[in-house]
Amino acid sequence: MSVQAAVNPGALVHPDEIRAQFSRAMSALYKAEVPLYGTLLELVGEVNRRTLEQDPALAERLRLTGELKRLDMERHGAIRLGSAAELATMRRLFAVMGMYPVGYYDLACAGVPVHSTAFRAIHEASLQHSPFRVFTSLLRLELIDNQELRELAAAILARRTIFTPRALQLIEQAERVGGLQPDEATEFVEQALETFRWHREATVSAVQYQQLSDQHRLIADVVAFKGPHINHLTPRALDIDAVQAAMPGRGISSKAVVEGPPPRHCAILLRQTSFKALREPVAFIEADGSMALGSHSARFGEIEQRGVALTGKGRALYDQLLNASREASQGAPNEDNAASYMRLLDQHFADFPDQPDELRRQGLAYFRYFVSDLGLAAKARGELASGLEALLAAGQLRCEPLVYEDFLPVSAAGIFQSNLGEQSSARYAQSSNREAFERDLGAPVLDELALYADSQQRSLEYCAEQLGLATLS
Repeated sequence: MSVQAAVNPGALVHPDEIRAQFSRAMSALYKAEVPLYGTLLELVGEVNRRTLEQDPALAERLRLTGELKRLDMERHGAIRLGSAAELATMRRLFAVMGMYPVGYYDLACAGVPVHSTAFRAIHEASLQHSPFRVFTSLLRLELIDNQELRELAAAILARRTIFTPRALQLIEQAERVGGLQPDEATEFVEQALETFRWHREATVSAVQYQQLSDQHRLIADVVAFKGPHINHLTPRALDIDAVQAAMPGRGISSKAVVEGPPPRHCAILLRQTSFKALREPVAFIEADGSMALGSHSARFGEIEQRGVALTGKGRALYDQLLNASREASQGAPNEDNAASYMRLLDQHFADFPDQPDELRRQGLAYFRYFVSDLGLAAKARGELASGLEALLAAGQLRCEPLVYEDFLPVSAAGIFQSNLGEQSSARYAQSSNREAFERDLGAPVLDELALYADSQQRSLEYCAEQLGLATLS
């Protein structure tokens, strides 16, 4: 009997549930390792509850779209990998949890020597069950201009194994039979968690660490440790400006500027802020086998506020306005120009429509469509309006912004830089290399715009089915 035949497919745990279990376990781990993250969760929870109490219409919209249920469990994390082999295996590990690489992000152009993707669920139903995401970066060793240091980093990375033997066995088991049984899924979560755990002991000497750090602090973070410790976890806030303002009162030192678009009536894409990286004690391994005590800063806490996903047309307008704001402020925002930068951002983004209906009419954003009670009643009476716009005008259909599930390269670089220090603001002349990234990944990255378009179209098709219509477009 084959292995496949010996396993009852009905007994397998759905990948969405494994992802939800892993997300909970990851949050508990990070809370234990970085207590300030727990304080951050409490603050975000308080702001979210107050925001919902003060805005019943928002609460109803989130209930309609299913986002209210996922709000408290929403998290994204970030890791930094050192080799193609690590990236390819990480792709297989995340696939067990129903997470797939979406989007390609080049951060080298912003002074961070990595390129990245986001592993996440890709269907709206899976996202509602668990919206956990991991922004995953691969170090670009070719950007280290010191050949001797580049060879040292490559040799150090080649010696390490970041996955436990049992985790690798369970990945292979899931690939062989199409999933994991309950006891295997529990063990998989436990074993996978070990890859993301903080290790106080470095794998290099203090001198080697300093050499790597002098090249770029992120290079030291990737190369000098036993594994890709999770460097932040991010809860979702409904009012990120309120969280930002309240952070100092909780003993949390926040970055100077919220990354992304300015505050708006209809939030777009993603806004992010963070508390600064903690300085943590580490032990370096000297040539004689002794330990030298030192410190390292990498792990921090981040908050995000998610808005509507923009179409290609909308993203082009966003990029244009963001670039204009940065040019006018003569560079990226920092503590010295924070107030003036935000004023410039508000001024430039006045050209971006700020009403959901206008965003929809101009084709700037994606939406989900729902049949209303009025629509069901009109169908029963045979009095449905004709066409999408008429159905919306009559209140027989409703639409709500489709939440943006991905990331922004400029914002990600801004978060990284604020936690790496201004001295790490190197510039790399080499261009992005998506082809090399996908080769190392072992698969193409998915197009996020196509995923949003598919979600929008599925909602239209479901509405048409409910209303007994051949099509809605």
